[in-house]
Amino acid sequence: MPTRRSIRYLTGLVSILALLATAPGPVATASQQPSARTASATSPAAPATTPAADTWQPPLSTRGRYIVDAKGDRFRLKSANWDGAQGSWTGSGSVDDPANHHGGQNSFGIPLGLDRVPLPTLLADFHRLGVNSIRLPFSNEMIHATTPVPDGAVAANAQLRGKTPLEIFDAVVSALGRDGFAVILNNHTNTTRWCCGIDGNERWNSGQSTQRWIDDWVFMARRYADEPGVVGADLYNEVRRDILDDPNWGLGDQHDWYAAAQSAADRILTEGDPDLLIVIEGINWTGLPVDGLPHERPTLAPARTLSHTLVNSHKLVYSAHFYGYTGPRHSGATGVGETHDPRYQDLSREELHRVLTEQAFFVAEDSERHYTAPVWISEFGIGSGETGTAPRTWFTNITDYFADHDADFAYWPLVGWEGHDGWSLLRYDSAGRRSGILDQADWRGTAWNRLMTAPERTGPVDPVPVWRMLVTDHGDHVQSLIERGRGDWDAGAYKAVCPDGLRLIGLSHTAGRGLCTDAGADDPRAPGTAHTVVTDERYVPAGGDWASGYTKFQCPSDQFLIGYSRRGARVSAALCAPARTPLGTTGRTVWFDRSDNRPADAAGGDFANGAYKGQCADGEYAAGIAFTTRVGSSGRPDALLCRGLT
Repeated sequence: MPTRRSIRYLTGLVSILALLATAPGPVATASQQPSARTASATSPAAPATTPAADTWQPPLSTRGRYIVDAKGDRFRLKSANWDGAQGSWTGSGSVDDPANHHGGQNSFGIPLGLDRVPLPTLLADFHRLGVNSIRLPFSNEMIHATTPVPDGAVAANAQLRGKTPLEIFDAVVSALGRDGFAVILNNHTNTTRWCCGIDGNERWNSGQSTQRWIDDWVFMARRYADEPGVVGADLYNEVRRDILDDPNWGLGDQHDWYAAAQSAADRILTEGDPDLLIVIEGINWTGLPVDGLPHERPTLAPARTLSHTLVNSHKLVYSAHFYGYTGPRHSGATGVGETHDPRYQDLSREELHRVLTEQAFFVAEDSERHYTAPVWISEFGIGSGETGTAPRTWFTNITDYFADHDADFAYWPLVGWEGHDGWSLLRYDSAGRRSGILDQADWRGTAWNRLMTAPERTGPVDPVPVWRMLVTDHGDHVQSLIERGRGDWDAGAYKAVCPDGLRLIGLSHTAGRGLCTDAGADDPRAPGTAHTVVTDERYVPAGGDWASGYTKFQCPSDQFLIGYSRRGARVSAALCAPARTPLGTTGRTVWFDRSDNRPADAAGGDFANGAYKGQCADGEYAAGIAFTTRVGSSGRPDALLCRGLT
């Protein structure tokens, strides 16, 4: 998608800037909440369960579509968002006036409720909900704030008086971990202004550099590296358009969310904490919310053709948000800025379930693809005072989908003030008395109860083959920590190397894409850091011409391809690693210069959309790359030498 509007977008810009400045914006998380009303007194209360702190072991990782703990047991994220530390000021009026904060709740840049309820009581109530994990938002501004919060902001927790927002965040993180909760840190905003419209928090680099944003993430990862309850880094919340520019997924510019997330993930895992899950949310909004102009919620759809490959192949989790008042092409605005596109709550049950699959859950349901990963719906929610039939039906339908698909989820929000935030699961009055979804009167209890008690997969999850793509669209993609440690093996070329434990199994004729896997051979590389950079035909044995008339970069005996490099379109080098056991020596030539040539049941998916691709079979390894620079050819990959692993 374009990063800047085309000329047709500019038409009428002056007349709609005022509209955009006042519109709620795409998925303005609960900012259009209905006023609190008397709830039904007939709904059953939600389950009251208290998970034992020792029922799971950190750190968490992934196996296919599932998140697992250190024992290899499935750990389903049944989460809620404890907001506040990301900020609550709405952007106008005095920051000291609670009326100018979301829902009239001044969070003082710390998690809500600490002024009303002792921390142990809050955590006990969280357990009663049945949640096992907390998405804990923060802002970059919170990290750097040095002024202690007012005593009144922590009135019910005297031990937190005199502390800065970050120090209070520390205390909350530690308490959650000690009480058995998994904590996913979420960089929600840059400033402590309420999200998510045109508010200066649209992108990770709104008002700050990408370098500063990533530096802050490395700081946070290091800060909590010794807190075993901290299991994930949710990189940024609801990436969306500002007044002038769209975010994009893969264009390689300053608005490229795909590239920024990739860079942040690499640095977090190599400089911060290698044990963290990396949560990457899809793009929340692009285009102008005006009938007749392009606009949509891309969410995770771009991952079908361009997915992330991390230095640890078992740490990627994708994420998306869904609210009834938004839609596939609806920003959630009401009145000014509203288009005539259907909202999710306008869709039938069948339509909603189809859209959820198309926009997000295909990632988890399409097994053995380059994009296969767990999907965490890290925000959804509705007000306890909602009386509308359509939004109430939507809530039932979406929680049914989560229950039926054994999905990972996080409700927004967890804590609020009584009389101020009817969306919160738990509300507390000024005396600390609790109300909310645990009460019989809360109509949401029926759907919540089904979601929390529906059958789910538990116990051990068997390892499954990993498939990951390599991308040299705009530079290097060296995802092997071994090779990073060895240095630049082909200076000046674009280089791509599979993550450690995987081998190269596919290449595209154009586009510079590759496919990595561990199918059929779990970590075949011999111990150590040895490798061979192949730039000529010295390892092609006499009588072994497997691509007559073509230049062949072939690995030495008992070595396999883990990477490649290119200069422009031309193959520059092949990178080979020694195997821990002898490899097969008989093989075949797989040509892909004129059409796709992949196994009929090829796993991995389309790793180079629109390009011809060659791929070895699951039980094979790639031993060489052939190409030609004869007249009319550019030196692109034309064939692979595929040999049996044994």
